[in-house]
Amino acid sequence: MVANKDSRTLAEQVALLKKRGMLIADEQSAMRYLNHVSYYRLKGYWWDMQADRVSHIFAPGSRFEDVVERYSFDRQLRLILFDAVELIEVALRTKLIYHLSQAFGGLWYLDDSIAADKVKHREYLTDLQAEFARSGESFAKDFRAKHPSDSPDAWIIFEVATFGTLSKIYSNLNHQLPQKSTVANELGLNSHSELTSWLASISYFRNVIAHHSRVFGRDVLKRPALPKKPRNQWLRHAIAPVQEKKPFVVASAMVYLCNEINPGNEIKSKLLDLFNKYPNIPLYKIGFLNQWRQEPLWK
Repeated sequence: MVANKDSRTLAEQVALLKKRGMLIADEQSAMRYLNHVSYYRLKGYWWDMQADRVSHIFAPGSRFEDVVERYSFDRQLRLILFDAVELIEVALRTKLIYHLSQAFGGLWYLDDSIAADKVKHREYLTDLQAEFARSGESFAKDFRAKHPSDSPDAWIIFEVATFGTLSKIYSNLNHQLPQKSTVANELGLNSHSELTSWLASISYFRNVIAHHSRVFGRDVLKRPALPKKPRNQWLRHAIAPVQEKKPFVVASAMVYLCNEINPGNEIKSKLLDLFNKYPNIPLYKIGFLNQWRQEPLWK
């Protein structure tokens, strides 16, 4: 098997960028940076700087320092959004455990009569049990050792469930269950279908962040539904088509949920501080455009 291209040294990588028109003020600094963050990883941050994407020629004024700034901004953005995911995940887990256990007992998750789709129920249950079986948490290992043939109560097994599994189990609850609506209402939404959409989008976005993938310039594949008559501060103006596919809407959904879960949270303030820290970052690349600062949610 023959490689498609030859591997390039750090100096050759810098030379190639310069040949294609990128301005590099400090070549030694650029090589040090490329030694820690790969050329191919950075490519996503300079892609839109190219005037010709076939021959990869950069537009006049394209600077390596701007690429580094974009990368640093994106890294800090992911950290803040991951904090938001944690807040949402813990609240969702807690509400699922409490309301369903109160209504149906600690082993409610085994009961397919409360599931909308029994085939999906078996699939999601298998995922949940597998996550518990491989968990290295001391309480999980202790339960498996003491009760090898028993199913753990919901408040035990759900503590090791991933966000994706939590989201899927919630979405597959019977739509007529009052507890399903209660969870949505307690998270500030009027319908379980809205929360189901939001959780699917946040779960997708969570995986992007957890794998340290790029948020800057990314198109969001799973987009949250726009809520009808939201109970709390949301977005007042119509969402532009370009915004719908960018992180703006899912980030807004995450801020909305965090505000409902903990009104004193700092997610929004940290995001705004980050935006102010990097005034040269083109925020429209993540969908923050038009008069987004005037939106009630973002004021």
